Amino acid sequence: MDDIKRSSFEEVLATTGRLVYTNVGVSMLPLIREGRDVMIIERVSRPPRRLDAVLFVRPDVRGRGAYVLHRILRVCPDGRYWIVGDNCTEGELVERGNIIGVLAAVKRGKRTVRVTDLSYRLYVALWCAPYPLRFAALRLSRFCKRAFNWLACKLGVR
Repeated sequence: MDDIKRSSFEEVLATTGRLVYTNVGVSMLPLIREGRDVMIIERVSRPPRRLDAVLFVRPDVRGRGAYVLHRILRVCPDGRYWIVGDNCTEGELVERGNIIGVLAAVKRGKRTVRVTDLSYRLYVALWCAPYPLRFAALRLSRFCKRAFNWLACKLGVR
């Protein structure tokens, strides 16, 4: 098993132009469900645009990076991208050179949802584009959940 070479996502994209893998994490809910959906990522062939879901390498202090799939919500004048997960309220600035792929489709069971499909475009228009409202809704939802849990503990329900 030690002699099997593990390919990096960059190598796979450079060789085949396409990367297919199962999601880990909940940052892209409700679009992509952890361990259930398969993402199809394609090599970046054009400059990424606002609302593209992109795969990028998040640099790490130990020299190893983590692969992250999040959505571009703003293209900055200096060429960097403000990127946020669909289920997140905080974003990060990403350099163009760290973006290695763009989401092309999501496989959910036997169904494949392509980024060109009407259902995907509606999702992006209604959930992703109005991100200030989404952030407020997510924060309010999380606050209400914490308040409910606190109250339940105080009343001895939990």
